[in-house]
Amino acid sequence: MQYLKDIFYLFYPNLCVNCDVNLLESEKYLCTFCSNEIPIIENNAYVNSTLLAPFYGKVLINNVRCFMYYQKHGIAKKIIHELKYKNQPEIGEFIANWFGSQLKESAIFKDVDYIVPVPLHKKKLKKRGYNQLTKFGKTLSSILNIEYEEQILIKSSIAKTQTFKHRFERFSDSKTKFKLTDFKVFENKHILLIDDVITTGATLVACCNELLKVKNITISIATIAYTKKG
Repeated sequence: MQYLKDIFYLFYPNLCVNCDVNLLESEKYLCTFCSNEIPIIENNAYVNSTLLAPFYGKVLINNVRCFMYYQKHGIAKKIIHELKYKNQPEIGEFIANWFGSQLKESAIFKDVDYIVPVPLHKKKLKKRGYNQLTKFGKTLSSILNIEYEEQILIKSSIAKTQTFKHRFERFSDSKTKFKLTDFKVFENKHILLIDDVITTGATLVACCNELLKVKNITISIATIAYTKKG
């Protein structure tokens, strides 16, 4: 059996998603060197308050936690790109196992009732073939023992990519719409809204504005990455 595996990896090598070196059998997605280079976000009061900054004056968020810093050039950008556009949703599971262990240890989300992903429009979902948050969210669900719900918050329109939009334009864009299919399920519940990256926070704010139509709802946010300023 090992002989067959060696032959397989000879022709289809398992490569690090960041530096493209051959991975050892004990490594997954990232080599040990790149794993150690991930700019993991510290869990302390000052940093946690900065993670809330994109939402001040826009929506009331209970807590925000993010796994790593995202920069224009760096390992986090490569990880997110592979996750979203290179048909590697399993990277979300890999990150969630790491991140989920941290969240479980901190017990920050111990009173959360549902994990809810930022949805993709059905046309984009069909084109891409997967929501990059599904495996990430379901793995967090398993680790934190919180129900995963992806059918109630939906995206009802498609907007152009946010990447090159001016900051003001992102927040003033009224073409991106999120809708709730049920206003009862989340009543009196604490929701953990998940996404891949926080940049301006515009997409998450739009989701929160729809969720806040639910009676007595509490919203927290967890993302894979947070865009580091400067």
